[in-house]
Amino acid sequence: MNILLVDDKKTILSTLSTFLGSQGCVVTTALNGLSGFEKTHQYDFDLFIIDHLMPVMDGIQLIKRLKQKEKLSSIPIIFMSTQDMQSISYLKESNIVDAVITKPIDYSQLASLINNYAPKNTLNLSL
Repeated sequence: MNILLVDDKKTILSTLSTFLGSQGCVVTTALNGLSGFEKTHQYDFDLFIIDHLMPVMDGIQLIKRLKQKEKLSSIPIIFMSTQDMQSISYLKESNIVDAVITKPIDYSQLASLINNYAPKNTLNLSL
């Protein structure tokens, strides 16, 4: 599974990249939404994991741009935030993401989400 991970904290990028790699994922990272959006022109992704608050272009701005591109609009998005779930639910944009997780990250929850959004192996399904 190819994942674009966007967060402005290098420690989070490193920790999550290591975890996702241990789950068999290939991870591309970006330090802000603009850099993340540019990487969608260079690589194909199966899943986006996007932080909420970042400089240059925040997570909500990035999500809106992704949803405007036909090629990218159907790719699942996991939205990360340091805010509590109740605060996030008030964001009108919360209904355009596939899942929301709060920081600190619950790795068992993240692993479950990754498994849910993993592309299905058509060879295995046809057997």
